[in-house]
Amino acid sequence: MADIESEFVRHTPCENCGSSDAKGEYSDGHTYCFVCHTRTSGNEENTHNRQMSTNVQLKGSAVRLQRRGLSEQTCQKYKIFRDGELLRHYYHTCDGILQGAKVKTKQKDFYYEGITTDTLFGQHLFPSSGKRIMVYEGELDAASGWEVMTGWPHVSLPHGAASAKKDIQKQIPLFQGYQEIVLFFDNDEAGRKASEDAASVLPPGKVKIARLESYKDASEALQANDSEAIRRAIWDAKPYQPDGIVDAKSLLELVTTPEPPCDHEYPFKGLQTKTHGIRYGELTTITAGTGSGKSSFCRQLATHLLESGEQVGYLALEESNRRTALGLMSTAAGKPLHLGGYDKQQLEDIYRSSIGNWNLYLYDGFGSFDPQVIYSRIEYLACGLECRVIFLDHLSILLSGLDGDERRMIDKTLTDLRSLVERTGIHLFLVSHLRRTQQDKNHEEGARVTLGQLRGSASISQLSDNLIALERNQQDTNSSTTLRVLKNRYSGEVGVASELNYDLSNCRFSENETTTPSFLRGTSETTDF
Repeated sequence: MADIESEFVRHTPCENCGSSDAKGEYSDGHTYCFVCHTRTSGNEENTHNRQMSTNVQLKGSAVRLQRRGLSEQTCQKYKIFRDGELLRHYYHTCDGILQGAKVKTKQKDFYYEGITTDTLFGQHLFPSSGKRIMVYEGELDAASGWEVMTGWPHVSLPHGAASAKKDIQKQIPLFQGYQEIVLFFDNDEAGRKASEDAASVLPPGKVKIARLESYKDASEALQANDSEAIRRAIWDAKPYQPDGIVDAKSLLELVTTPEPPCDHEYPFKGLQTKTHGIRYGELTTITAGTGSGKSSFCRQLATHLLESGEQVGYLALEESNRRTALGLMSTAAGKPLHLGGYDKQQLEDIYRSSIGNWNLYLYDGFGSFDPQVIYSRIEYLACGLECRVIFLDHLSILLSGLDGDERRMIDKTLTDLRSLVERTGIHLFLVSHLRRTQQDKNHEEGARVTLGQLRGSASISQLSDNLIALERNQQDTNSSTTLRVLKNRYSGEVGVASELNYDLSNCRFSENETTTPSFLRGTSETTDF
């Protein structure tokens, strides 16, 4: 307990129990935690869990607390006694035996006498079972609730929000006897957190959370003579649901608000028709054999998005920022700038009309492949720089920063990336390599790509919203690139989307209009999604 002879200085965090502000510091140098009852003297000697003698006597008397709006009858019932300049809140065992008191001074400091940790304040006044019980942070709040609604039990925590979960846990047998438990904590951040913490340990399905709109707590509402606010908060208390659980009855506005089918269109008609576009909050994996144009395809997508005004993040893990920048500039200008032959002024002009004018952010981390670093950079691009589309090229380089079984590494990496997408709402384009085929023809010779050929195919196919494969025979200079959709969660349409021709002179893919995919002829493949 705090020594009455010394003066209270401030509230501080308690190193022993972890409470944020329950430890009081006093003018003589001693400290006392009102949660765990750890006392430190001026010379720093610890007396852990020190309790005052349990020989507590009733002092003072019940009087009307006019400013608080509490009647003498309510104060008498709860044993809230005025004792000179002190206000005493007496605690009893479940059998009604006096065991402690919380004493509040005129300076709004408080200390404890006896034992106040075994029961809730006011618990002895009510049966151990019933239909509904209200639980408040403070003693005066509980008394205020009783003043307004005398038909139900109103009790309070002995040590406020700081120790709500711990104090609630001690009384689980009591709460199991009630059909409904209303947590009526303070309308502030600490109160809201305490409500969540306490509700998580109470019997599932019984807990409701009461909130005041215009007041900090029930006592403040009663002081304002607004009894109706207290009643309304109790009757309108919302059932507690842990994070992640959503009542479908609350989804009317969500499901009836029209949304466009996509946030951006693909630059290729066939791919756009098949996939219905690019949507935020999705993960698209792009795969192909080595040297089949994955990076070029991504650069063209990125250029298309950047030219439309989108903010784009680009992490090319196996090339320098110079190579990435020149590649994007080449696609924008339709010139192979990376091959040389252009003077400084020409490059400056193209730079200013392309990446110097775009909302583009690159990752300068060539040779640094710590996955956690990459994840943090993606999150910064998304949340700090508001990039809504991010390219990660490629998965294999990211895995090189991990040790262990490849399949498990891929599973872990895809799960982490999927979580990033869900948490930030970005569209992530992920480049992934293929396994070697078991056929005579490999992917570099134009072999058809299937889901089973993806490295770690189970997690990649499961966690991706879209899977797009590029198929091309590199040895045939006249060979076109087949753009095949392997997975499409949005509509389920899969199969060949487009035939593309890549022009080395302008660093761009163009869609071959003479090769008509099956879906444009009136048929379409679908898959379950």
